[in-house]
Amino acid sequence: MSPSSIILVSLLSLLYAGIVLFILLDDGDSGWKVTWLLVISIFPIVGFLLYLLFGVHYRHVGIRDRLHGKVVRRFREEIPPEEAEQLFPDNAEEQVEARFRPLVRLLLGINPGNKLSAGNALEIITTGQRKWELLRQDILHAKKFIHLEYFRFGNDEAGREIRDLLMARAREGVAVRYIHEGFANRAIPRSYYREMRQAGVDVKPFSSPRNGLLNFWLRMDSRNHRKIVVIDGEVAYTGGMNINNNYRYKWRDTHLRLVGPAIQALQASFIDTWLTSGGTLPEPLGALFNPSVQGGEGPIRNSLVQIVTDEPDFPYPAVQYSYEWILQNAREYVYLENPYFGPPESVIDALKGAALRGVDVRIILPSRVDTPLIGQLNRSFYTLCLEAGIRIFQWQGEFIHCKTVVCDDYLTLTGASNMDIRSFQINHEVNTYIYGREAALASKAVFLKDLEQSQEVLLPEWKASRKWYDVLLGRVLRLFDTIL
Repeated sequence: MSPSSIILVSLLSLLYAGIVLFILLDDGDSGWKVTWLLVISIFPIVGFLLYLLFGVHYRHVGIRDRLHGKVVRRFREEIPPEEAEQLFPDNAEEQVEARFRPLVRLLLGINPGNKLSAGNALEIITTGQRKWELLRQDILHAKKFIHLEYFRFGNDEAGREIRDLLMARAREGVAVRYIHEGFANRAIPRSYYREMRQAGVDVKPFSSPRNGLLNFWLRMDSRNHRKIVVIDGEVAYTGGMNINNNYRYKWRDTHLRLVGPAIQALQASFIDTWLTSGGTLPEPLGALFNPSVQGGEGPIRNSLVQIVTDEPDFPYPAVQYSYEWILQNAREYVYLENPYFGPPESVIDALKGAALRGVDVRIILPSRVDTPLIGQLNRSFYTLCLEAGIRIFQWQGEFIHCKTVVCDDYLTLTGASNMDIRSFQINHEVNTYIYGREAALASKAVFLKDLEQSQEVLLPEWKASRKWYDVLLGRVLRLFDTIL
């Protein structure tokens, strides 16, 4: 072997050893690390580059202050403590049923911004057409500003209708700001956004190299999966529905319209993402909040609402921890709906533990999915769930995109997060936790109605239908569920 070859081999060996040591020193999940060690062993250089893009646990490397420090400082400088206390009061926990207060404190401990607020009015929206009717009306009534943040915003009939309405309001002097997720909307032509900007809409991509290479690198694999609209600080929308024809006309999904103090948390979340995505806000931040907002008319009133933002910049995964808490503390039932089912082992254990101690655990999943291979990944968990007594139902309609939980006639969770590692650990998410009997009974009724259009998966028939190659493919896909 020539001296140059020896040097090259030595350098590659040192590089490989360094990569392995870096991964081993990560405090992340062992299964995650084993997967990446396997990939890097097979494809050393390419595997390492993929690991840098998709594999690093950013929760563990202390980046939150680097990305959010300037925003936090601006909030403190422009919103005095007494005004901040009025906007984000911390006095509603005693109104929550005693056994659910630890969940409130858990979510606050993870992120102090996950404040609980009382006196909110809300509507649980279960059809795309209803959301479009309400959203159009509220956009038309906007006087000061419209803030939007969407994972998908389509270049189709439904998307263009909302886009054109936003452009019209911008021309009339309403401040319209829109954050779009670049990867999810990669098929949208630049002219689509150029026309919005020409009309006066301020459009910002969630991730861009213009915002700094560190910011861009950290967000390269993290999708902004949130769906948020805040109008004049008086009304807000959040949940599972994006803006395109599928959500308006075809798919079954759940969304929320909120009026009340919970809007402040959604607005704060939007502002943080807007500023860290390169957006500017010339007005003082206090002008973008409405401290006098009260819960108005709505099907469900006087609700206790906790808006929970989650992202890989935070030290702990709020949504994952909350799922585990709910399942570990449920007494009677937990009903879940989700389109993408690839939970980490801790959540699977919590699901099985709840069912084994007699809690009625039911999950509605789609029989057909919109993303290649996800159906196989979903189904790879069926057997171990069914064997523990978890009841699984497959939606028989075109597609169900709901991300909801209802527990013990008291707790409702409606949001953007899927039940998979990507939502729990990698994506930027927002979810709404509602504490109270009225909202829970309404959500339970929605779940039971969805059951009527779903078919239960029974263990004997399921096991008999599984082929060896289905099982093998499912197990392989579990190794790569973070990048599916």
